[in-house]
Amino acid sequence: MGAVQDAEFKRLMAEHGGLLVRFAASFERDRHARQDLVQDIMLAVWQALPAFRGESSLKTYVIGVAHRRCASHVMRAVAQPQHEELNEDWADEQPGPETLAGLNQQQQRLLGALRQLPVGQRQLVLLALEGMRYEEIADLLGISVNNVGVRLNRAKAALKERLEER
Repeated sequence: MGAVQDAEFKRLMAEHGGLLVRFAASFERDRHARQDLVQDIMLAVWQALPAFRGESSLKTYVIGVAHRRCASHVMRAVAQPQHEELNEDWADEQPGPETLAGLNQQQQRLLGALRQLPVGQRQLVLLALEGMRYEEIADLLGISVNNVGVRLNRAKAALKERLEER
């Protein structure tokens, strides 16, 4: 990549880096593996940028790359033997006010409930939470707009049920 492309990538990461971190967090519980997944996604985006033809928004393109990379991560994880973590410490390493602690707790509840959803429902909820329109989601997943609505309603109901259980 040239200097212009490097600058574009840096701007893109500044604008959408948080989205990539949230995507990785919804697919990976372990902090170190999650950081590796974020780096893997960023590398995939960097490598895929030259192929961007403008047929969708850049955000949609980046989400598509992240979506595929996370799906690959899940498939690799399923093939690996499962290891139980001894410590489920999701507390923010930075000390903060009580309000931030409460928000962090809510975020962890949401992420935990989101991880319990089947991958298909999790993807729909994530894409909707990232502000994607039904048309964009339908295009990305290769389903109809009406199907997005139906599946998303089911996913929201399942997520609500899991949040009420916690």
